[in-house]
Amino acid sequence: MSNPIYARVRQNPKFHDLVRRRSRLALTLSAIVLVSYYAFMMVVAFAPQVLRAPLGEDSALSVGFPIGAAIIVVSWLLTGVYSHFANGVFEELNDQITRESQP
Repeated sequence: MSNPIYARVRQNPKFHDLVRRRSRLALTLSAIVLVSYYAFMMVVAFAPQVLRAPLGEDSALSVGFPIGAAIIVVSWLLTGVYSHFANGVFEELNDQITRESQP
């Protein structure tokens, strides 16, 4: 692994920028999903009456169902956000780093 191309990549400031930005985005999106999921689980565990409440007076659907569905949809959307950045911004930076690291 002592290839000089690897050394040039590691020394490139754009590589460090790419790693920093990608890590920050991944951690932020993961935190959003985990916090929302565990907040929902805490409500299920400690205040189930909140989620058990009906949506309306004549509704058979409880409040918990749309909240749970929203958590799933938000997770899918955040996956799309990450894919957008990975295939756009990060891929462009990756291509620049690759071009600049060639001998």
